[in-house]
Amino acid sequence: MSIYDYSVTAANGQPLSLGDFKGKVMIIVNTATGCGFTPQYKDLEAIYETYHDRGLEILDIPCNQFAGQTPGTDQEIHEFCTLHYHTQFPQMTKSEVNGADALPLYTYLKSQQGFKGFGKGPKALMMSVMCKKNDKAYKHNPDIKWNFTKFVVDRNGQVVARFEPTADMAEVETCVAALI
Repeated sequence: MSIYDYSVTAANGQPLSLGDFKGKVMIIVNTATGCGFTPQYKDLEAIYETYHDRGLEILDIPCNQFAGQTPGTDQEIHEFCTLHYHTQFPQMTKSEVNGADALPLYTYLKSQQGFKGFGKGPKALMMSVMCKKNDKAYKHNPDIKWNFTKFVVDRNGQVVARFEPTADMAEVETCVAALI
């Protein structure tokens, strides 16, 4: 299967085929409205505004699996994002990214780009300590570790990168710019 064989449900309840994005660069990100990484919405919106007209799409998939940091309905989440971060990219319905009820898309994404670590610095150390408390073997499985994990897909549908929430957003933009 390719990424184009998957679909997600838009916040309005309508199915959205990833096949509609053939030939585009995509960032697929699990988000949260009450997380320390929530300000990344600002950076994502800036990247979207810079590259959307040249073929970038961002799929925002709210997820409440990490410390319940995405409360509220899909409509409330959408209102929060547009009010506070002026997001314009498509937002999907709140979904799970790990476990038995994970979106099949996320099972595929994780099979294409596994977890490679949080990098260096205070946030990376904090995330490592937190993850180790919850799962001593966290380094050895591809599960999504926290909110704002970003997958980048090239114009040919290849999942070319995975950025953990601790990654510098400038690195994400550099990756996107190279694919545009």
